[in-house]
Amino acid sequence: MIHPFRSVLLIVFALVAVSASAAETGTLQQSPINQSTAASKFYPKIVLYSTSWCPHCREAKEYLTSHNIPFINRDVELDPAAMTALTVTYKSQGVPVIVIGNDAKVLKGFNKDIFEQAVDDVRNRH
Repeated sequence: MIHPFRSVLLIVFALVAVSASAAETGTLQQSPINQSTAASKFYPKIVLYSTSWCPHCREAKEYLTSHNIPFINRDVELDPAAMTALTVTYKSQGVPVIVIGNDAKVLKGFNKDIFEQAVDDVRNRH
């Protein structure tokens, strides 16, 4: 019989290995969206720097997903390159950080009204 601590350790190791593998190959997954709804409205590229335990990150993910807004989630605890981008490029020690467009807007924290205004600003530039 496997000791419960070893079971948890094996699960954690497997999750880290899978996440590290995806980060190393550079394959960033976009959130699942309803294609018919998303096609009706243009969204610039949106990258969310987050952690799994952060309530504000969870709120941002739920908002984006429930509104069919396509985004790339980069968990800074599982992806060393994401942590580097967060701390070096975006000069932040906290999450969430939301990058809209190609660094056209960088939001620290999540507020749906500020987010929507930032998306509109980026959308109107193009």
